[in-house]
Amino acid sequence: MANFFFYFILLILLLDYGLERWLAYLNSTCWSDKLPDELEGIYDQEKYSKSQRYERSKHRFTFIVSSLTFAVMLFMLISGGFAWIDLWVRQFTHQPILMAILFFGILGFASNILSLPFECYNVFVIEEKFGFNRTTIKTFILDRLKGLLITIILGGGLLTLIIYIYESTGSYFWLITWGVITFFMIFMSMFYSNLIVPLFNKQRPLEQGLLRDAIEQFAGKVGFKLKNIYIIDGSKRSKKANAYFTGLGMKKRIILYDTLIEDHTIDELVAVLAHEIGHYKKKHTFLGILFSILQTGVMLFVLSFFIRKNSVITQSLCLALSGLSGLEIKQSFHMGILTFGMLYSPLSLVLGLIMNKISRKHEYEADRFAGIRNDITTLMDALKKLSVNNLSNLRPHPIYVFFYYSHPTLLQRLSALKKIYPTDPNYF
Repeated sequence: MANFFFYFILLILLLDYGLERWLAYLNSTCWSDKLPDELEGIYDQEKYSKSQRYERSKHRFTFIVSSLTFAVMLFMLISGGFAWIDLWVRQFTHQPILMAILFFGILGFASNILSLPFECYNVFVIEEKFGFNRTTIKTFILDRLKGLLITIILGGGLLTLIIYIYESTGSYFWLITWGVITFFMIFMSMFYSNLIVPLFNKQRPLEQGLLRDAIEQFAGKVGFKLKNIYIIDGSKRSKKANAYFTGLGMKKRIILYDTLIEDHTIDELVAVLAHEIGHYKKKHTFLGILFSILQTGVMLFVLSFFIRKNSVITQSLCLALSGLSGLEIKQSFHMGILTFGMLYSPLSLVLGLIMNKISRKHEYEADRFAGIRNDITTLMDALKKLSVNNLSNLRPHPIYVFFYYSHPTLLQRLSALKKIYPTDPNYF
């Protein structure tokens, strides 16, 4: 049975990589050196050519990174690399929590070391070449160190708690763990901007002035109680602009990138904020958290079958990671998690497609909200400017969009906005 699971994991890895490369190829067939007719008035020829060069550079970079990642995974699986690490960890401890922390700590450290040169190339070569990068070497290093510290504290702490629950409970493990993770997700949704973001960026309240007055006037018109409007120093790392809504209840806040304010008029900024307020008014924030909680529940329920104690299937799954090395692997929580992560991929893909479809639907609804209650033309102008300034690919392959995009394409959003009228009887 171990051989069956070994080849099944191998097949999943091959199919996953093959699907990824096929989708990337399909997307590349939509590239064009000549400005397409449907993009007239959005891109000019020079800017469009730059966006295509940017897309090609990202495509080549992604191909190299994904191919090397795939090769490393194949090597680790076939050679029994995961089994060797497990045996090495067992020389120091047989305590389940310490074994898991050491095991994943080694894998995480190795992964960070291997990915570091590629991250540097992406930031300091590709993003720099196309005028986006504003990250200094100091900021880059500090970001990685802070990210590592957060992973150790939060990730290690959560892993410790989950293993403790696993060792202390029986068949109810997945339910109790689901409750713990749900609490953690809601807590982070409420306090992420207060606890995590300040470690990386400065946030300051939007000062009194024409922009704040315009935002508050719109918020009052649509019955949205808004006290917390913050500006974040996104320009510290990139020229790209963004805005997002975060938090729940009294902790809700709207975040504007300083780069967004630099490149947009007050009316365009209000239009962007109207879209974000639309997400809240249409309960997309709540639904997003709810869907994530349900997805986590499904994942944990499936996981419970991979880590059952004294199970022949669980032991066979662990032995599958010995590959062709012939090493004997004892059943453990961390090896069960690893095999689960590999075999869960098809279900994860399906759930991801569902989440992306729901997310695209929510984006249309937020656009409708903003378009009906504000000036449609201004929102369209803001969306165009965001896409052009970020050198977005505006003609991705439809299948690529279906698999990867959480937002509709710009052309899709513009087409939907053109159909909106303030007297739409089906909206209210």
